[in-house]
Amino acid sequence: MKQEQFLSVVTAEEATRIFREAIQPGPLGEEEVSLSDSLGRVLSRNIVSRVDVPFFDRSNVDGFAIRSQDSFGADETSGKSLQLTGEVIHTNVVPRSEISPGKASAIATGGVIPRGADAVIMVEDTKPDPDAPDGQGIIIYKGVVPGNAISFAGTDIASGETVLHSRFRLTSRETGVLAAIGYENVPVFRRPRVAIISTGDEIIPPGKEMHVGRIYDSNGTIIRDAVRELGCEADHLGIVPDHEPTIRKAVEKAVAEYDFVLLSGGTSKGEGDLNYAVVNTMGAPGILVHGVALKPGKPLCLALIGKTPLAILPGFPTSAVFTFHAFIAPVLRIMAGEKEEDPQEISARLPMRVNSAKGRTEFLLVNLVDGRDGYSAYPMGKGSGSVTTFSKADGFICIDRNAEYLEGNEQVNVTLIGQKLKPADLVVIGSQCVGLDYILAMMSREGWRVKFIAVGSTGGLTAAARGECDIAGSHLLDEKTGIYNQPFLDDSLHLEKGYGRRQGLVFRKDDDRFGGLELQEALTLIKTPAAPLAGEGSPDGKTSLMINRNRGSGTRILIDKLLDGQKPQGYLVEAKSHNAVAAAVAQGRADWGVAINHVAEQLGLGFLFIVNEEYDFVIPRARQDRPAVKAFLSMLHSQETQKALQDMGFAI
Repeated sequence: MKQEQFLSVVTAEEATRIFREAIQPGPLGEEEVSLSDSLGRVLSRNIVSRVDVPFFDRSNVDGFAIRSQDSFGADETSGKSLQLTGEVIHTNVVPRSEISPGKASAIATGGVIPRGADAVIMVEDTKPDPDAPDGQGIIIYKGVVPGNAISFAGTDIASGETVLHSRFRLTSRETGVLAAIGYENVPVFRRPRVAIISTGDEIIPPGKEMHVGRIYDSNGTIIRDAVRELGCEADHLGIVPDHEPTIRKAVEKAVAEYDFVLLSGGTSKGEGDLNYAVVNTMGAPGILVHGVALKPGKPLCLALIGKTPLAILPGFPTSAVFTFHAFIAPVLRIMAGEKEEDPQEISARLPMRVNSAKGRTEFLLVNLVDGRDGYSAYPMGKGSGSVTTFSKADGFICIDRNAEYLEGNEQVNVTLIGQKLKPADLVVIGSQCVGLDYILAMMSREGWRVKFIAVGSTGGLTAAARGECDIAGSHLLDEKTGIYNQPFLDDSLHLEKGYGRRQGLVFRKDDDRFGGLELQEALTLIKTPAAPLAGEGSPDGKTSLMINRNRGSGTRILIDKLLDGQKPQGYLVEAKSHNAVAAAVAQGRADWGVAINHVAEQLGLGFLFIVNEEYDFVIPRARQDRPAVKAFLSMLHSQETQKALQDMGFAI
């Protein structure tokens, strides 16, 4: 079965309107649960206290219940004598005696205030009266006001008072209130039951052995737990292969038993994308929206089968998560009985130009960093197939469907992911290095919140100059002086020496095309358009591919210098880290690239040395005294870190 096209691509706003009007989301009904099971549930009614809290006037201290006027004039030099009633009022005891003028009763913390008393004086402010008959007397050495050390009945919560309102999700604070007013059972909205079905012949569950062409099912886990975070019940019904009868059976069962059904994948235009076709034949009203002018998330499909809402999310992880939070989560929140939340936005500066495809609203995930002129929003450009992009983003920018780009330094509104921005203790922007990864991991282990944004050495130095980061990793060579990094700094920046590392050309050791070659010989072949290594094909018919580094990185500058204007096949494919370059070569997705010796050794790759370079850390002087920066420098120069860096092959 081959799907030829989307039904009719609509705007995000239109898709939301159509879906909401069709399903009319609302709470699913009320039920009572025990107090012990009420955490995280949404109240369906206002909670009115049936008792006063406290239920009686009680003492806040160990001392004596008195009439406050009997203490007036007492001080450390002139005490006043009171006669004890002989009664000791413990907790859970109803007093028998009444406090009349000149009388007092011993009382414990939490004890019931006896009739006639209007204050409690602490035992520390009294002494036994040696002249009292039978020793039943005290001398008080402090004057107190009415109400001293007493919690009066109903001062916390009064009987008949509304203490909690409906549509409020219960936390431990609210369950404590419910316990305090004696609620054994709590009225709550029924939780929506949501079925999640992953589809695709290529999908395998975590724990299975990985093979080329297979993908671990991350969408199932992400969506299931996102549903649970909303307070709904979520059941992941497993992975269904691309087989129409099997998909139909799974979807029919889910529609019959659940309040909402979510499928992942199979909604695009490929020959194996069967989910749309199956849902399209399952009954009225059926498909409501198929195709949204949105990036990421164009293949989103929204449907209503009978009375059960159904959505087919895109297969790519970022697209799936984004469309879930944009279109599905608000509906589930309403069905769970909560009010729809207004998104929180902040203004930020876009540090670089961003291009966009005209005709589709684009949601660009960003990392936020706090600089001297406010927040800057750094785009996260890993694409809709990235598993980690959404989890690491602070928010997103909405680019209008009629815009082709946003200018660098333009002010933009960033919608936060979550309702609270949690600033990092340490922000590092610049060149990626496994040595830096090690140091940041050690800081994280010690409890520091760290954020790293890989934009290359050039971008890191620019961010440091603008005060947008605490530290920038850099390995830029000034060809005029032969000095690394320092020539690119002004007086506002401090250079902290890091370590040396070896860059080289990496390749698979069993690739005969590199066998026995010296670096210059390999470079000559790479730069010669007709040579096998340049991409025209080797004698055995195999094409040789390079894997490049991201523009702005120090390694990319080195590569461009070595290639001297040539662009071998694969030149346009960029990796953001040395690890990514080495992995691409080791897995055969590329045949050569440039990386440091440590990652080459880890994956058993061949290595042709190119240059010793200095990887240093640039710190804005205005940020040198920040605790996290000091902690980073202490970690960098510690014996443990120095040894670890040496073990990785770095020069200290």
